[in-house]
Amino acid sequence: MIATQIKLSSPDELSITWDDGATGKIPLRALRDNCPCAGCRGETVLLKTYKPEPQQHLPGRYNLTGIEQVGHYAIQISWGDGHSTGIYTWEILRNLCK
Repeated sequence: MIATQIKLSSPDELSITWDDGATGKIPLRALRDNCPCAGCRGETVLLKTYKPEPQQHLPGRYNLTGIEQVGHYAIQISWGDGHSTGIYTWEILRNLCK
């Protein structure tokens, strides 16, 4: 599955069209709250697990400021609070679509 079109369908919702013809919408709040980066989700390196501290909710947290495609498998989203390290694979986005 590959996204063929990604656009804002409203000020607070992303609309995605998939190569199989399906369409879905994801609230920006759900995208930001499900950021897959290590700083938001944590990570395990050499059998040591890192759990991030609860994040301070800065102004602009849910304001989308940019989207860039990463290869043929994902997008990277920039947010109004300066966060931009999350890489959202097509699989993650499809699972978040309502």
